[in-house]
Amino acid sequence: MGEKIQNALNEIRPYIAQHLGDIEFVKFENNICYVRMLGACQGCPLSQITLKQGVEEILKASVPEVESVEAV
Repeated sequence: MGEKIQNALNEIRPYIAQHLGDIEFVKFENNICYVRMLGACQGCPLSQITLKQGVEEILKASVPEVESVEAV
């Protein structure tokens, strides 16, 4: 499962990098994918929007087992 999630995150990474940020896969547990927002995304008020309306939607489409994405 981790490899499928990593592959999906690798597709998202260039878009996040445009805003000087990055994303790191932490774990997958109980159908929830836990990630860490890095760089300029860390602490940015818009990172929750990016997480839920961008990252979560793409991960759910790419990896059907993912029901939610949460930042740690």
